[in-house]
Amino acid sequence: MPAERKKSVNMDEKEASSISSKDKESGDRRPASTREKGKEDSKLSSKKDNLKAAEEKKRKLEEEKRKKEEKERKKKEEEKLKAEEDQKKKEEEEKIKQEEEEKRLQEEEERRQREEEAAQIKEKEEAHQLHQEAWERHQSRKELRSKNQNAQDGRPEETFFSRLDSSLKKNTAFVKKLKTITEQQRDSLSSDFSSLNLSKYIAEAVGSVVEAKLKISDVNCAVHLCSLFHQRYAEFAPLLLQSWKKHFEARKEEKTPNVSKLRTDLRFIAELTIVGIFTDKEGLSLIYEQLKNIINTDRETHMHVSVVISFCKHCGDDIAGLVPRKVKLAAEKFGLSFPLSEIINSEKQQPFQNLLREYFTSLTKHLKKDHRELQNIERQNRRILHSKGELSEDRHKQYEEFATSYQKLLANTQSLADLLDENMPELPQDKTVQEEHGPGIDIFTPGKPGEYDLEGGIWEDEDARNFYENMVDLKAFVPAILFKDNEKSSQNKDNKEEAKEVKDGKDNKDVPSTEELEMELETLDINDDTLEMEAVDEAEADDLTKKLLDEQEQEDEEASTGSHLKLIVDAFLQQLPNCVNRDLIDKAAMDFCMNMNTKSNRRKLVRALFTVPRQRLDLLPFYARLVATLHPCMSDVAEDLCSMLKGDFRFHVRKKDQINIETKNKTVRFIGELTKFKMFSKSDTLHCLKMLLSDFSHHHIEMACTLLETSGRFLFRTPESHLRTSVLLEQMMRKKQAMHLDARYVTMVENAYYYCNPPPVEKTVRRKRPPLQEYIRKLLYKDLSKVTTEKVLRQMRKLPWQEPEAKNYLICCMVNIWNLKYNSIHCVANLLAGLVAYQEDVGIHVVDGVLEDIRLGMEVNQPKFNQRRISSAKFLGELYNYRMVESAVIFRTLYSFISFGVNPDGTASPLDPPEHLFRIRMVCTVLDTCGQYFDRGSSKRKLDCFLIYFQRYIWWKKSLDVWTEGHPFPIDIDYMLSDTLELLRPKMKLCCSLEEAIRQVTGLEREFLVKLGLANDKDSKDSSSIREGEAIEEEDEDDDEEGAETEEQSGNESEMNEPEEEGSENEEEEREREREEEEEENTDYLTDSNKENETDEENNEVTIKGGGLKHVACAEDEDFIQALDKMMLENLQQRSGESVKVHQLDVAIPLQLKSQLKKGPPPTGGGQGDTEIADTMQFVMLTRKGNKQQFKILNVPLSSHLAANHFSQQQVEQEERMRMKKLTLDINERQEQEDYQEMLQSLAQRPAPANTNRERRPRYQHPKGAPNADLIFKTGGRYTYK
Repeated sequence: MPAERKKSVNMDEKEASSISSKDKESGDRRPASTREKGKEDSKLSSKKDNLKAAEEKKRKLEEEKRKKEEKERKKKEEEKLKAEEDQKKKEEEEKIKQEEEEKRLQEEEERRQREEEAAQIKEKEEAHQLHQEAWERHQSRKELRSKNQNAQDGRPEETFFSRLDSSLKKNTAFVKKLKTITEQQRDSLSSDFSSLNLSKYIAEAVGSVVEAKLKISDVNCAVHLCSLFHQRYAEFAPLLLQSWKKHFEARKEEKTPNVSKLRTDLRFIAELTIVGIFTDKEGLSLIYEQLKNIINTDRETHMHVSVVISFCKHCGDDIAGLVPRKVKLAAEKFGLSFPLSEIINSEKQQPFQNLLREYFTSLTKHLKKDHRELQNIERQNRRILHSKGELSEDRHKQYEEFATSYQKLLANTQSLADLLDENMPELPQDKTVQEEHGPGIDIFTPGKPGEYDLEGGIWEDEDARNFYENMVDLKAFVPAILFKDNEKSSQNKDNKEEAKEVKDGKDNKDVPSTEELEMELETLDINDDTLEMEAVDEAEADDLTKKLLDEQEQEDEEASTGSHLKLIVDAFLQQLPNCVNRDLIDKAAMDFCMNMNTKSNRRKLVRALFTVPRQRLDLLPFYARLVATLHPCMSDVAEDLCSMLKGDFRFHVRKKDQINIETKNKTVRFIGELTKFKMFSKSDTLHCLKMLLSDFSHHHIEMACTLLETSGRFLFRTPESHLRTSVLLEQMMRKKQAMHLDARYVTMVENAYYYCNPPPVEKTVRRKRPPLQEYIRKLLYKDLSKVTTEKVLRQMRKLPWQEPEAKNYLICCMVNIWNLKYNSIHCVANLLAGLVAYQEDVGIHVVDGVLEDIRLGMEVNQPKFNQRRISSAKFLGELYNYRMVESAVIFRTLYSFISFGVNPDGTASPLDPPEHLFRIRMVCTVLDTCGQYFDRGSSKRKLDCFLIYFQRYIWWKKSLDVWTEGHPFPIDIDYMLSDTLELLRPKMKLCCSLEEAIRQVTGLEREFLVKLGLANDKDSKDSSSIREGEAIEEEDEDDDEEGAETEEQSGNESEMNEPEEEGSENEEEEREREREEEEEENTDYLTDSNKENETDEENNEVTIKGGGLKHVACAEDEDFIQALDKMMLENLQQRSGESVKVHQLDVAIPLQLKSQLKKGPPPTGGGQGDTEIADTMQFVMLTRKGNKQQFKILNVPLSSHLAANHFSQQQVEQEERMRMKKLTLDINERQEQEDYQEMLQSLAQRPAPANTNRERRPRYQHPKGAPNADLIFKTGGRYTYK
């Protein structure tokens, strides 16, 4: 229309312009006739009218357009105002609902508190009632016992009996009444007894009492009458005891004893013993014998457990001293004091306690056994239900009977546990029991690779498992008020379904067993099932049609109102196909639940999900995840969608056309995806597969294969559906063989089958080890932990150590420490430390193997061994922590990390390439493990020296050309280094460059060269190269040999060994002293071994400790010893004739001259500061004039060689004296520490994991304490000991 209007207006304008031009032309022309002039005027007037009409039409159109726009604007404003009002109303309604919810929760909380208070008050009343009954029972028994025990003094004389009634009729009637004693007859029987003379009827009365059929409530009345008899007639108690013994002897022959009679009899004789009618010896022996017979005959069946419970409940407190847990808790909670048993002492109660606890142990074993059997039956029933859908009547009845007996046994066990104050055994609910006689089908645990032949379990990989199992919990994010109505409806549906299942369970009759399942599925006529499913699905389809009609009506209403929410839902449904990943679909689910959760919107969502385009099969897993995520809050979404999919599937199966294959595959694939999310039941999915197999042709083949490719693996590997899926798969393969299918269909069927059940693949042949090696691996790799170290050590000690193969395998397993978990490495070190005390050579071989593996790792230097190398380094550090290696081994290894294969000139080495930083990680691992113990003494100085070299190595690595701005030095290495150094030396000043690190190393080497006397200060300035670690090891070599024991046990080597290090002037003398100490240690070792062997011989048991080489005697040894003795004898004879010259190195100064020297300046330098200030040193020159000696004091400059040598010699001697003084003064402290260590070792369950070489040296203990060191060494100290 606008284009046409524009065209007409343009035509009018053209006409008007043409008219104006014609007017001009007519003005120029000459005048025409009047007739022609009239025609022209009429034409002009008509044209003017047309122009006016066009203008009016245009104006009207503009006005209509403006009115329409104004109307639309007003309508939008009204809709906006209405939407705002609706939003306000909705907020107000939500606020009101929230207030109501809060009020309801508050009311529920108040009601719960009132219930708790009422329960507490009731519990308190029950506890007080129990307390009162206990005291009343205790007082009555105590009074009655005192009367019966003093009955001999209070029995009447014969004249008393003459006044009583002795008639035959009344006495026999009374004796007959005794056979039917009840609590209601107490008063009448007592009055009759007081008026009768029963002295001639005692035997008959005893027989009646023993044969009486009593109830538990009647026992007190019977005990009361027996007390009256005992207090009047002396012969009653012996006859009663004898009659009870005969009665119990006769009962032994009964095959089926009366349990109720046995229960009352046992309590009866117990009450008679408690009240003192029977003596403690007679009564307790009779009770113990009967209780023992009951328990011994009932250890397997536990049919008489009620007898034992009754005995413990009524007489256990006095006979066995039992305090029930209920009584104990009431006493603790409410502060009540219950009476203690004072009738029978604890020694006599102990046998009863032991007997009852043994019975309880057997009862718990029986309970566990029945619990396992019940779980086994339940598991079989579940499998039959999942595969068949119903149970047979016999199996159901058998299960109910067994469950009833188990519940009864459980209740009895709980009662007995409460009476004995014992804990109930653990009854795991999820523990499955392997069937000994099952149908032979593997029911495996899903999701655990390695327990089933296929890798990965149910899912292909971890991502698939997370996708199908880990859902977003909407209830944690969405307010409960948004899905409150849905929860109520779902609960009502669940209740209806449960009621229906119960009803169906009652109607089940004669269902075949599990073993017949496969034959039944093979020969089953599937058409009947199809008809049944069709009948059910038709009803469901009718319901669904009604729902859709209601939905359409509601949509029409919403369209008429123009709801703003409808626009939001439409936009949501349009964007739904774009949710093509896990995060987007989870976000969409949360958005729908928060903003669009209404009944009509849920139906819209179901319809949108169902009508997914057939080409977009990639959306089906995400749509299924959306349904599964919404299911906890909106269960009707999954139900409606599944119903629609069932109807669509039934439609395609029933139609049997050869078109729309993509739609069919979409429906089947959607069903499979929902099955994996457990939204579509497995039984329905398998029924769909069975329907497709019933007509296995054309499109049904493709649909069946699509269903199996989607969810076949899940169904086959799920325990509930494994059996039926395997049967249907075999049926499909048989149909493929029997039918002549197209090659394409054959390929599809085989692919689907082998996707679900892949063919067996040849497994790698697992190395079969002997049982002993498997046991060793189990102890080390599975059982060993922090809490089981002692247990594993005891098992290790039981191994056949005399067999070299077993010992070598254990050593190999310990060396291969990388097979253990990294956090359990310290447990192996702890185990080895304990094992060394019994098998010493094992520790040596393991340490050698670990060191060899570390060295091999540095030589090979392949990244695939990195984890192995880290584990070995960690193990070496733990071995030091458990005192299996010395610190020298650790430092030697650390220096090898930074020096082995490293070129001194800085060039690249194949053993340590520039870009390899793994050795730094190895050093940090060792230091993190054991570096914290290098905090004192020589170990501290060693670590300080090593850290200087280590920093040089690190800076050398950092300065290489491989690290650039584009490829910087790894920051994680810097962080690891800072963490390690901060742990060991937090205050240490670190080097900032390679030059600084080299200067520190040069200064350290110069210092040690001077100390070792290999160079002086002047020479050492020029020489700055020394092999790393050599000086440090030479300096502390003496400390490792002589002070090792003190270093490891007390950590005080810094105080004892420091003077020795500084005073080691002559290396040959030091080496000689070390050899002597080693010989002493070897001698001590032999002495200790001989002592141990002598002790073992006295005990007639030989225990061989240590696995060293055995000496085998031979003739060559005797010849060698004879030749050695001859050579030594000749040497002694030769040296005996030589004169021994003693060189007098120093001559004592006369006393008078010493006094003169003391008055002047000190010649030897009393202090270090004085020696530095003095320029000369005083010497005393001895001369002889005739027979008279003369002395002369000479002042020799310190710069001379004589004075310098003498000064250094005096300083060394002074330091030696101070060191010996220090050792002597600390002897008491060392003795106390050694005694304390010996005490700890003797108290420990096993020998301490220490190196036995350290304790073989006998320690010297002075008989009179420490002597005065100042007098011995002439140091002038002030220490005195008394």
